[in-house]
Amino acid sequence: MELKHISAQPIQIAKLLEEAHNPEAGAVVLFSGEARNNHEGNFVDYLEYEAQIEMAEKKIEGIIKEAKARWDLKIAVAIHRVGKVKISDTAVVVITASAHREEAYEANRFIIDEIKSKAPIWKKEFLTDGRSIWQN
Repeated sequence: MELKHISAQPIQIAKLLEEAHNPEAGAVVLFSGEARNNHEGNFVDYLEYEAQIEMAEKKIEGIIKEAKARWDLKIAVAIHRVGKVKISDTAVVVITASAHREEAYEANRFIIDEIKSKAPIWKKEFLTDGRSIWQN
């Protein structure tokens, strides 16, 4: 199975954005979910993501298909990392392109919200005090 939406490698945002242009699109929206160094008063060293890879791939593909059916998207891309993610690195990226900004924004928000709530991907935060915490 070719992995299209799940990556163990760092996400190359600039390359993805460069490829996200379409002559029919007047709007390109990029969302980058990045690993931050804190959460609920705890200091975070790094994150690790785990996923049920095949199910996550299918779920994200279905989310993108639904977004394309709801909005007139010229481009829709979503990639989520698995494995260790350093602070300030991208954990998930969503890019949408459409004729107008409203649909590009709405579709982008829909895609990331659906991935966060429905894709079988789990995050573990590794804290500076040596503890680790699973987050949803």
